[in-house]
Amino acid sequence: MRILLVEDDPLLGEGLFSGLERENYSVDWVKNGEIALTAIESTPYDAVILDLGLPKMSGIEVLQQTRSQGHDLPVLILTAQDAVSNRISGLDAGADDYLTKPFEFDELCARLRALTRRSRGLAEQKICYKNIEIDSAAHTVLYDNEKIDISRREFALLEELLSSAGRVLSRSHLEEKLYSWGDEVDSNAIEVHIHHLRKRFGSDLIKTVRGVGYIIAKE
Repeated sequence: MRILLVEDDPLLGEGLFSGLERENYSVDWVKNGEIALTAIESTPYDAVILDLGLPKMSGIEVLQQTRSQGHDLPVLILTAQDAVSNRISGLDAGADDYLTKPFEFDELCARLRALTRRSRGLAEQKICYKNIEIDSAAHTVLYDNEKIDISRREFALLEELLSSAGRVLSRSHLEEKLYSWGDEVDSNAIEVHIHHLRKRFGSDLIKTVRGVGYIIAKE
């Protein structure tokens, strides 16, 4: 999953960026509201972590404009403003959840998983498909009840395909979900990941729709 982190505090931002990448997210980090709004308009993020006290444009303004433009992606607000009135303002502006600083990183991750899970229409953090089970919280994959070790990007790719079962996903869409700004992406990177997943889970799992993309059939 690809996350936009909007935080102007360099120390907190660096810690969140590194921690979220360790949690298998692809993360883009911006430090002011104007760049955040531009990023949201141009990139299909799965969620936004949004500080309120930003330069150039406040987090509330970013949120209001995001919603007015029809973007319904999950937004988790981070702020040091812990008054009830501030929380109400953020939620009324369109936020999906609210976390006050200081906070525990594990709680942020749990809230983020809940938001992205609900946005995909999933009731649980596990995705089960035939003899495959993905646990997004534990970052584990079971195949025939045996744990399978796969790379971070292969995990993200499998999760994206399984959660979108029945839909064809283009290569460009998958690249945008798996890679952050500045990542070097080989022209055949997605094909290589698909090849590895087929070797592990069977050649029939992921179908190629020639000229369009890839699909896992709806169960």
